[in-house]
Amino acid sequence: MARRRALTVCSVPGCPQLTPSGRCPTHRAAAEQQRGTARQRGYGREHEQQFRPAVLARNPTCVCTTEGHGHTAPCGQPSLHADHWPLSRRELIDHGLDPNDPTHGRGLCQRCHSSHTATQQPGGWNR
Repeated sequence: MARRRALTVCSVPGCPQLTPSGRCPTHRAAAEQQRGTARQRGYGREHEQQFRPAVLARNPTCVCTTEGHGHTAPCGQPSLHADHWPLSRRELIDHGLDPNDPTHGRGLCQRCHSSHTATQQPGGWNR
């Protein structure tokens, strides 16, 4: 028998809506609209055909080790995300570097990628 989680108040200050977790549907939709699509954020054809496949081929298992996740060795889970590293996509562009060059990436599992994004990226949800 599945257990149901108790509802909590939306994480946006001042919003009284109850939700299973995080933001209420209205604030979640507003945040996604502000964020823009992957294409609007620069993840187009070159990213899909050049960067992502090369990074995941080089790192088929997650290479994340010590970013505050409690790992002392790579977690070893299958890599699902090609993460820009050590500079973010924005930083690469600011430095005049090609953000679709696979040498600027690493393969991460879902958990490590989400944790990294939550704590390191502008607008990260754990900041």
